[in-house]
Amino acid sequence: MSVNITFLGGTGTVTGSKYLVRHGDESLMVDCGLFQGYKLLRLRNWTPLPIDADQVSAVLLTHAHLDHSGYLPLLAKQGFSRHVYATSGTRDLCRILLPDSGHIQEEDAEFANRHGFSKHAPALPLYTRQDALDCLPLLKTIEFGKTFQPIPGWRATFTPAGHILGAASVLLEVAGRRILFSGDLGRPDDLIMNPPASAPAADTVLIESTYGDRTHPTEDVIAELGPVLQKLAKRGGVAVIPVFAVGRAQALLHAIHQLKLRGDLPSSLPVFLDSPMAVNTTHLFEHHQGEHRLSSKEALALTHAATMVSSTDESRALASRHGPMVILSASGMATGGRVLHHLALYAGNHRNMIILTGFQVPGTRGATLASGGKSVRIHGRDVPVKAEVVQLQSASAHADANQILAWLRTMPEAPNQVYVVHGELGPSDELRKRIKHELGWRAIVPEHGSTWPT
Repeated sequence: MSVNITFLGGTGTVTGSKYLVRHGDESLMVDCGLFQGYKLLRLRNWTPLPIDADQVSAVLLTHAHLDHSGYLPLLAKQGFSRHVYATSGTRDLCRILLPDSGHIQEEDAEFANRHGFSKHAPALPLYTRQDALDCLPLLKTIEFGKTFQPIPGWRATFTPAGHILGAASVLLEVAGRRILFSGDLGRPDDLIMNPPASAPAADTVLIESTYGDRTHPTEDVIAELGPVLQKLAKRGGVAVIPVFAVGRAQALLHAIHQLKLRGDLPSSLPVFLDSPMAVNTTHLFEHHQGEHRLSSKEALALTHAATMVSSTDESRALASRHGPMVILSASGMATGGRVLHHLALYAGNHRNMIILTGFQVPGTRGATLASGGKSVRIHGRDVPVKAEVVQLQSASAHADANQILAWLRTMPEAPNQVYVVHGELGPSDELRKRIKHELGWRAIVPEHGSTWPT
């Protein structure tokens, strides 16, 4: 019997990663992510899967970012009740991210109903905080490098992928086939995360392509961020930095702390981390010491690098402060969360800055800002953008095209087939061409919903 993969997400887009592997009567899902960005994509979150949730025998998570884990509460709500296998770092982050995701969806639905700007009456969340809490007991942790059986006769192994705490590539072995899922690959030169481990041998590879058509600049985020914040401090403005609460928030905190230690920024420059999720994640770096580059002293310093803002009252109180100051707040693409309130308040003043720190999915407010949009729609109204918008080119947590190819070259032998996933169509196709021409391997970009053999 053959082994097939159905691409239920993460194809033609960097969101919604879900790969359904089938052999005989068994089905296993690698990643279980939410679609984000364009409304056309977000509507897919409401579309039933082509398989009943209770027919999925197991789920493997490469990491905890919502575009890879955020559909889990809904899958469980639909009847999935078996194990979700993940590393301990991914489990710890899912305990933070998933309830927060449900909470934000409830808040957004309540806000839409209160202000009447939703076309639905009433607007409903995709799932609730309680739904997310209910799915957490399904998580079962597996150590890096330990081979286990998610389904009898199926073998799986997690190897470090860098990127964020707990992030893994997954080697799945079933019916004599070896399938390697890269997950999101980190950069070998990441400011705080360890580099990805070498790729194991496999017959079929699913490779991410977020930056499949570009390379990162050689300067690091500290060198790029320093002059930006120096300029802000001199003119007394407020910098709003939409951050991914897991990974980039901590990298930015570390960079700002280093700039202050060097004297490149005044030590008195107020910095606020306004995201309970990011605050909780920052403390996890002390508990996962082997996965990142920070010493125990540096990991502890992260928790003191900013004023940690947890309550909504503390968040609202920031509005009464004057600049200069720096506010880091989730979400990283300004799709929801507290950062929207800060953008609505500060985007209209030319003395202020909006600093973008990572890939901005098309269709998000972050992408609108990055493209020079003169206004951005927040909570049903158009907010003019007069603040200076800066997009850091060195802050990404993803490997670039050259680094992805270098990782593929670490494979002991050439695979039979490469599927290029987790990228917009342009970057995915560009990486496909490079894999074909530079490595001489068969590579395709699968369509959403298509099924291919391994």
